[in-house]
Formats: sequence, C-alpha cells, structure tokens
Amino acid sequence: MKTLNSILTFIYILIGCLILPIPSSAQTDERLDRIEQHLNTIASSSPGINEIINLSVSGVSIQEFLRALAEAADLNINVDQNLDRTIFNNFQAETALNILLFLAKEYDLDYSFIGNIISVKPFDSSKQPHKASIIKASFNTNANTITLDLKNDSLSVVSKTITKLTGTNVIVTSDLKGQLIELFVKDMHLDDALKQLAFNNKIKLKETSDGAFVFMPLALNEENYIGSNDLIGIRRVSKVADGQAGTPSGLQIEANVDKTGLQQLISVDAQNIPIEQIIKTAAEQINANYFLYDGIIGTVTTHLQNVSFEDLLIALLKGTNYTHKNINDIYTIGSRNLEGLREIKVIQLQHRAIDTIQSMIPSEWKKGIEIKEFREQNTLLITGSGPQVNEIGNLIKELDKLVPMILIEVNMLDIRKGHEVKTGIQAGISDSIQTGGSILPGIDYTFGAASINNFLSKVGAGGTFNLGRVTPNFYVRLSALEQNNNVEMRSVPKLSTLNGHTASLSIGNSRYYSVSTQNVLGSLNPQTVVTETFNKVDAAMIIDIKPIVSGDEQVTLNIKIDISDFTKDTPLNQPPPSTTSKFESIIRIRNEETVVLGGIERFESSSSGSGVPLLARIPGLKWLFSSRSKSRNKVVSVVFIKPTIIYQ
Repeated sequence: MKTLNSILTFIYILIGCLILPIPSSAQTDERLDRIEQHLNTIASSSPGINEIINLSVSGVSIQEFLRALAEAADLNINVDQNLDRTIFNNFQAETALNILLFLAKEYDLDYSFIGNIISVKPFDSSKQPHKASIIKASFNTNANTITLDLKNDSLSVVSKTITKLTGTNVIVTSDLKGQLIELFVKDMHLDDALKQLAFNNKIKLKETSDGAFVFMPLALNEENYIGSNDLIGIRRVSKVADGQAGTPSGLQIEANVDKTGLQQLISVDAQNIPIEQIIKTAAEQINANYFLYDGIIGTVTTHLQNVSFEDLLIALLKGTNYTHKNINDIYTIGSRNLEGLREIKVIQLQHRAIDTIQSMIPSEWKKGIEIKEFREQNTLLITGSGPQVNEIGNLIKELDKLVPMILIEVNMLDIRKGHEVKTGIQAGISDSIQTGGSILPGIDYTFGAASINNFLSKVGAGGTFNLGRVTPNFYVRLSALEQNNNVEMRSVPKLSTLNGHTASLSIGNSRYYSVSTQNVLGSLNPQTVVTETFNKVDAAMIIDIKPIVSGDEQVTLNIKIDISDFTKDTPLNQPPPSTTSKFESIIRIRNEETVVLGGIERFESSSSGSGVPLLARIPGLKWLFSSRSKSRNKVVSVVFIKPTIIYQ
C-alpha cells in the first residue's frame, strides 16, 4: 500500500511540474536578440565593439571586468552599483559584442542604451511578459473600430496583433521591444485607440506618409498632454541647464504638435522677458537649428498660442533692428544689414510708372532700404532686410493696378440776345464818292454831288425857288439801321486724361498796342530818344478739368473755366476793351452721363454819337445834325460736360 501511495505521489509531482510554467529559452532568446540589435546599432559610431580583443581574468568583480572591456574596445559602459558578481573567464580573439552577449546570458544581465552609453544592471525576469499570453483584441471592419483589453502585455505583441486584425501597419521601435502596456477601450476608432494607448503608457505615436503608425519613446523633455481642444498631443517641457535655476519666472513656453502630427507649434507667455531668451528657449523646446550672429537687445511681453517657430520669430523681431532667414531648416538670426540676411527683390510694374510708385512708399519704410530704378524696363530693384523688402513688395503689388483713362467731351453754347441801332445824317466833301447803298432791310445810303444837284434842279424848276448847286465832291449819307444778334455755338474738341490728372485746353487770340516813350539824354547837347514797345493783350477760353474715378464708376470732376473776349475794335495803338467770365465747380456724375452747367451771364451795352455842337442836342433837329449808335447785348454761356471711362 505504501508503495502504491509513493507511486501516485510521484505521478502528481510529475504532472504538477509539467503544468507549472517554467522559464522558456525562447524568452531568453528574445531578450538576447533585442540586446544584439542595439549593440549592432551603436557599432556605426563605436567601431571598437566589433574589434578582436584578448581578455583573461580570474576571480575579479564584474564591474572591474566591464571597465577593462570598455577600455580595450573604446566603449562607454555604466555598471549598476548593485551588481556584485565574480568572473572567471579567458577570452581569446573574440569581439566585445560577443563577450557582452555571453555575459548577458550567463550572468543574467540586462542592458539599456542612451546614445552610445551602455548601462548594465541585473536582469529582472518578473518584468518580462509571458510568451504564451493571449492578447484580448477584436476589430469591427465595417465601423473601423477596435476593442482592447490589455494588462501587462508586450507592446511588440500587441502591435503585431493589431496589424493582423486591421491590416494597418503598427510598428514598434527597438527601444520599446520590452515595453509592457495597459489599456481598455471599447469600440473606439483605430486612430484614436492608438493615440490613447500611447497616452496611457507614456510613449509617442507618429503616423507616416504611407498610413503606418510608429510607437517610439518620448524624448527627455517631452510629455503627453491633452490640449485645450481636448485632443491628445505631445509637448516639450522646459529644461533646467547646469548651474541655472531654470527659465525666468515670467516665461512659460510649451511645445506641441498640430492635428496632423507633422508641424510643431509653440505657446509662449512672457512678461518683460529678453527676446534672445525667448528665442533660445523656444528653439530648445522644438529642437530647432539656429545660428545667432550677435546678441539681441530688447524685451517683450507677449501671449501666443500654438504658433510656428517661423511666426514666433516674425512677431518677436518685427519693429527691431534684427531679422531672420530660414536656410535649409537652419534659422539665421542677426542684424538686418548682415550678409546672408539681406534680401533682393526685382519688381516689374505692369500698369504704373516707377516714378509715381516711389513717392507712394512711406519714408519710414525706406529706412535701411535701397531702391534702384530701371526706367527702360519699368522695374524696381529693392535690397535690404527681408521683412522690409517683402512689406514694400506687397505694397507695390497692391498699388500696381490698372489706371482708367477718361474721355471728356465739353460743348459750350453762347446765347446772345441784343440789338444795335445806328441812325444819323452825315455830309461832307470827299473824292470818288459814288451814289448807292442799301435801303432794305436797313437804310444806309450815300448821295453823291450829281444826285444832289439833280434833286435841287427839279425842286427849282417852277421858278419860285432857286436852291443853287453843290460842289462836285459833296456827299450826304443817310443811316437808319437796326441789327439783332443771333446764337453762336462753340464746340470744344474731346479731351483725354488719366485718372487724377488735369486735362487743359486753351483757345484764344492776342492783340498788340504800342506805347511810345520819349527821353531826353544829355545836358550840353541834348538828344531826344523815342522808344516804342508793343504790349500784348490776350483773350481766350481756358478749360481745366480734373477727373477722379471712384469704385462704383462715378466720376468726380473739378472744373475751372475762364472766358475772356474782346468787345470791339479800337483805333491803332489803343488797348482793346475785353470782358472776362470765370467759374469753378466740383460735381459728381455717373459714367457716360452729361451734366449741364449754366448761369454764366454778361451784359454788353454801348452808346455813342457825333454831331454839330448845340444843334446835335436840340430835340427834332438832332436827327438832322448828328449821327448816333446804340447797342445792348446779353450773353448767356451754357456748358455741357460728358465723361467716359476707358479701360485699357
């Protein structure tokens, strides 16, 4: 009976041993593969790891052995102080890489890597995931949602499972091969689930251009956070440099990525902080490459949310003597006149002339800027600070617009109303006087000596009166004439001008009269010198019109009209009388409409007469012994103006 019990006990123990989990060699192989992959990665920058070395020790601590190995292979090795083991080994013609792998396997060592630094510590098998663990995950293809129930599972195994379920490549970098993760989500979109997995386990997720997702470790100054838009992102936290207390108390800078995960954005809150300090801290947050030519003087107070590093530099340096330029992702920052920071821009104008554009640029903008003109090509060459050059270039493009041409039709109508009466009897003696003249519509008739003698002979034919005869050169002229003025039309040729420029027209004539000056020169032998000069008198119609076109195609006209005219002819060497009419007005009309301007009136009146003294003033007799002329005229000028906008 005892024998039977012993046999059963042995069977139970054997079955229990088979059922109990035992460390698998596959788990060890996975760890060694990970270590070997890292060692091969640093071989490019530390070639000594693949060099052949000879190293023989007997009864030395593992810390001393690794220190000797580091010196022989020119490696950076850091050993955990808690690692206390003794080594007895003889390695001949072997690489340092194989020796490190041997030590990891035989003495249960684990390696971690920061750059080319290898940290050695005891291997903790309790933190390693079980090889046979089953990942609890399901994927809904139609809704593109996934359900995950993860607890202390390997990130590498989870990534493989998600890739197989969804068909989307989920990749884990070598730094996270042994990472354990936890997460529970139900029916969440795949993209959001992966972001939540990265956020919960303090790792970083990036999406590549081909649609794959990559898990990678956070950098030393990075952390996950939930932004103001309730989206998960990554931001950089300020570093504290050696010997410094950190960033200034009035400066807070955070870096994160945008929704696409491709562009890094910066949030700045500064209170009277030096500009140079803000630039350096912000560049450090996003790992931006910059080159500072000289120190930047000045402080700012600002609050910016989620701006790019380029926009941050523009905001900080605007209005200062400094500028920046991005060349191959390297930001060069310094004084505006430094070589490499200057910019050259060639602007060819299409619609305006370069001489008018120059005067439109504010003088403050042109400080430190050189502008050269090429009139043959209607081109400006601008050199100077990049922001100033771009600002002037944008202004010139806004000003270089099509200038409208305006055709102006001006017609002037003179309405004359008046009459002239000329009456009287004129008698005298003159050679070669012929009898004749007009009786209708007015009387202007001259009687010669023959006609008068014939008339006198007929009157004295009865013998009662003998009136005698007149001398052969005697004549008599009878005048009784009334003349009415008609309407005179003046038409001015069409004028064309550019918008905002004055169109002028002048039509008239000139008359001259002489002025004689008599001077006596000398006292002993005086001489008389007569100087004759001719003075000029002008009479003209002058029209000045300045059109201004508004945006709704209405035209504002500044009108100036000056009309002068000679009233009558004068004897030689006497200045002629003239009249003058002027008016100035500003009106606004639509394109191709006609405006009528009136009210320019002038009165012309004259009265003259000649006759025998005393008799010319006696009523009744004055018509026989005088000749009179009287005129009165009223002139009304009306102006018609029609502008037409012509676009070239």
